[in-house]
Amino acid sequence: MKHCQWCDKEFNTEIVYQIYCSPECRDLSTKEKIAARYLISRRQKRKGKERSCKSCKEALSIYNDDNLCVKCNVNPSDVAKALKTIKDNLK
Repeated sequence: MKHCQWCDKEFNTEIVYQIYCSPECRDLSTKEKIAARYLISRRQKRKGKERSCKSCKEALSIYNDDNLCVKCNVNPSDVAKALKTIKDNLK
């Protein structure tokens, strides 16, 4: 018995090198790998280019996939609501 590399389900196989239980699991795994490679290549293209936050004009990292920096991306009212919820749960 082997474990599928994608869904971790046990399966029987006659092929020694088979790592996925079904073509669906194989396809899902392949799509995820392609998406990860695409993300890495997009970030590599950003090297050497000046990018800035659309709101505050602060320099953006190549790892930031958004057009806003972390400070501008956070909604202050959402933070206030989360803090209030946490305080209420501690009481």
